[in-house]
Amino acid sequence: MSTEHYQETDFNSLVSNKTNKKFPSLEIKVKTLSHFKGQLPDYKTEGSSGFDIKACLTKDFNLKPGERGLIPTGLSFEVPVGFELQCRPRSGLALKKGLTVLNTPGTIDSDYRGEIKIIMFNTSKENITIKDQDRIAQLVLCPVFRAKFIKQDKLNESKRGGGGFGSTGF
Repeated sequence: MSTEHYQETDFNSLVSNKTNKKFPSLEIKVKTLSHFKGQLPDYKTEGSSGFDIKACLTKDFNLKPGERGLIPTGLSFEVPVGFELQCRPRSGLALKKGLTVLNTPGTIDSDYRGEIKIIMFNTSKENITIKDQDRIAQLVLCPVFRAKFIKQDKLNESKRGGGGFGSTGF
């Protein structure tokens, strides 16, 4: 078992409101890999919580119906301890083309330094071609809390109790 200890993150010291008056901001280091083309990701609107990430391809990537594939982005991120990047589908691609992200939301941990690759899945009945620089997914920066597990013989009662799937209605 690892004896590694994580330094407690002072969120207030990491977060700034200088970039956007509505959202706090946090500096994230981004490494562009040798095959990267284009510009760094950015937020498309003032109210966007996620930023689009693009395919970084040397040739078109074809996905048949029901097929999945791993799409490189040419980017690596250094996410501060106490945060994660979550990978989510782009709603327009899902609705208009049936293209979504598997393992969603996918977690990019603070200690991962490799290339971000997106697992795409074609839910449609037609072949879909992903081209270089297509916006394929969005990433959202999220705070993370670690649980401290405390073994108990009994848990406090709740109204729901042990009711599971569908127990609260449909």
